[in-house]
Amino acid sequence: MAYRRVVIKLGTSVLTSGSKKLDKAHMVELARQMSVLMKAGVEVVLCTSGAIAAGREHLSYPILPDTMAHKQLLAAVGQSQLILAWSQLFSLYGIYVGQLLLTRADLEDRERYLNARDTINTLISNNIVPIINENDAVATNEIKVGDNDNLSARAALLCDADLLILLTDQKGLFDSDPRNNPNAKLIAQVQNIDDSLRLLAGGSGSALGTGGMATKLEAADIARHAGIEVVIASGHHENVIIKVVEKESVGTHFSAIDSPLESRKQWILAGPAAKGCLVIDDGAANAVINQGRSLLSKGIIRVEGEFARGVTLRIVDINGRSLGRGISRYCAKDVSQICGKHSDEIESILGYDYGDAVVHRNDMVVLDS
Repeated sequence: MAYRRVVIKLGTSVLTSGSKKLDKAHMVELARQMSVLMKAGVEVVLCTSGAIAAGREHLSYPILPDTMAHKQLLAAVGQSQLILAWSQLFSLYGIYVGQLLLTRADLEDRERYLNARDTINTLISNNIVPIINENDAVATNEIKVGDNDNLSARAALLCDADLLILLTDQKGLFDSDPRNNPNAKLIAQVQNIDDSLRLLAGGSGSALGTGGMATKLEAADIARHAGIEVVIASGHHENVIIKVVEKESVGTHFSAIDSPLESRKQWILAGPAAKGCLVIDDGAANAVINQGRSLLSKGIIRVEGEFARGVTLRIVDINGRSLGRGISRYCAKDVSQICGKHSDEIESILGYDYGDAVVHRNDMVVLDS
């Protein structure tokens, strides 16, 4: 297969096939396609809509006021039904699933972001499909147009995916609205997302869903800036997931932006002021600067400052020379206990671990090479 890790976002219109209830027959077909990918060695993360639609179905379509509280009621009821359905369908292929309910706040707070990332990576490493949805039952701002489109893009960044597939009730992005213009032409390839392209995106095509093509463009733009390819395609195209991953011409393909790490480096450099400092030995300095390695606990001499997990730190050598900045996977107290120790000792010392690296290479920018 052409990709290593894929995030697949399924809109409500795909899951219901345009009806008022979950289309289990189609959902099992989608699960089958994802199982094919997994057997071929592709790691799969699923971002699913449909909780509110599932709640309405389970409660026999009650007539409720159109208020936030009642939407949350439907989401609270439907979320369990939705994950139950996915669990049953994936089990047909011997695959387990694990649920993550997130809000944007979870992804904007660095410590909660790292916790979510660790959970996703641990699920994947144990061949369990992470199933992500907006935590609509407690959210107030998040039940609005496009949350799961944007959430799926952030999930793709979160788990370092190399492909995001947005499946909807349209074949892709057209040069005009295909619902009104039978001569509308599919745009097969997009290199840049500009204002003229955004004008082509309309509203939601489904009474049950909350996302439209405009929010899919937003999601595509977020993912592209992180070096992730994006495809918008019809969730009912035959073998659509497999075909997209095999790079067949399906839907609209958005190219990833070159040198995606530059934007992340700029974020780390221009982000919040460093909350602390890690002083490292010459061996660690050489590994970080010249060998492109992560910063391990063994190479840390001492910790300066009090800081929480997930904050930005300065990294300096024994002479105080600034080597770089990075995001710590451990709080100051933890690093103080494990500095100078081998990575395989972390769990025995702390009683848990958040990975071998104190500052992972992906979360680090080196200032002196």
